[in-house]
Amino acid sequence: MDSEAPPIEDGDGGDKLKRLSSNAFSLSSINLQKLPHLCDYLPDLSMRQNPIDNSPFYHPRPSFYVSSSEVILRHILFDLSGEYFPSPNRRLLAYHRAGPRETVFFEPAAVRAAIVTCGGLCPGLNTVIRELVVGLWDIYGVREIYGIRDGYRGFYSSEPLRLDPKVVDGWHKRGGTALATSRGGFDLERIVAAVEARGFNQIFIIGGDGSMRGAAKIFEEVRRRRLKVAVAGIPKTVDNDIGIIDRSFGFQTAVETAQQAISAAHVEAESAVNGVGLVKLMGRSTGHIALHATLSSCDVDCCLIPENGFFLEGPGGLFEFLRHRLRQNGHAVVVVAEGAGQDLIPPPPTKEKDPSGNVVFSDIGAWLKTELRRWWERDFSGELFTVKYIDPTYMIRAVPANATDNLYCTLLAHSAIHGAMAGYTGFVSGPINGIYAYIPVEEVAEARNLVDTSDHKWAWVRSVTNQPDFSRDSGA
Repeated sequence: MDSEAPPIEDGDGGDKLKRLSSNAFSLSSINLQKLPHLCDYLPDLSMRQNPIDNSPFYHPRPSFYVSSSEVILRHILFDLSGEYFPSPNRRLLAYHRAGPRETVFFEPAAVRAAIVTCGGLCPGLNTVIRELVVGLWDIYGVREIYGIRDGYRGFYSSEPLRLDPKVVDGWHKRGGTALATSRGGFDLERIVAAVEARGFNQIFIIGGDGSMRGAAKIFEEVRRRRLKVAVAGIPKTVDNDIGIIDRSFGFQTAVETAQQAISAAHVEAESAVNGVGLVKLMGRSTGHIALHATLSSCDVDCCLIPENGFFLEGPGGLFEFLRHRLRQNGHAVVVVAEGAGQDLIPPPPTKEKDPSGNVVFSDIGAWLKTELRRWWERDFSGELFTVKYIDPTYMIRAVPANATDNLYCTLLAHSAIHGAMAGYTGFVSGPINGIYAYIPVEEVAEARNLVDTSDHKWAWVRSVTNQPDFSRDSGA
């Protein structure tokens, strides 16, 4: 085999590569996002050598510790034509790499850490809690660790739960959260007052975008009061709708569990005359669970998500597609995300909101089941027809994390611990392009991760299902 690669001819992109070499990456091309640190407002803090140096479990070498100069690019795919290549007018976003630092700003004996879970359930919550406790205890020697019960309101409404490795042993095998959770209850003044009164100086907040917005407010208030309190967020959403990071924990478990519901719907539909299996999956604003479950199950005939509108009647509509599929195969499976088709359902007289302030959606699954039956009775009266509706929402949310998510939760928790001990605050830990990073919490709170229906993954869904694109202009 030749040791040298053949030269690239101009027709193969040689001219582009020549331009590329003359426009190489430089530090001026990098827009490193500022990572808040306690020293920003407490400049006289003393730092000390990382206690990991004396840990019997580690033998740190110079390369073990992460330098503040190590960064992760948010975008790593570029067009060599230069249209999307970094330039003085187009800089690359970058974030600090997560991991242990050579020096820390907390004496382990003085740390009083608080852990809180907020919002809905998600596979892996107990794993994150357990690994925060075990990591603080075993890696850094922290002995004052507390769980805040009942979400944000627990800071001011209940006594914290003392945690240690023995208490949390086995929690990773359980679904839900052993600390209990709730929506709402965010009272900034009372929360920060409780933090100050109880002497907490590290706070680990596990929650979704709303909880991260709360974490950002807590960080700002702590900074305003000039408190030595590190605020670290661990993003949680089973829908995988938090932006910037690669994925949220529990998502892979959710997809895996969703397939059991899809498989059951397929069996029910296949065993009936003109049978339709209808499965509603989680996804208020994004259809990631529905999309990934569809691609991996190979039993789905139509996938409906919030990012891609659909309609029922007429050419290119859902009813016409199902008629053809039932005539062809005798059965069909439809997967619908909970936020899909909300514009089709007659709105209630008043819009109900949950304690977090989110509008309570109408049940698209139950509504679609009714509309399917009405359609069949109207157009095919006398022919057998069956709709089996399955809503596995709470089953999916409540299961323990699978092996992949358990590992992910461990790495998230340890990344957050290292960041807090190093004095960083107002940050979220999470993977970007496979490498763990520290991201300012305000960015994560506002970033969204929507399904891009113009990319290859949605095209794969349509090729697997052969479903219409629901464009009234296409007639497909």
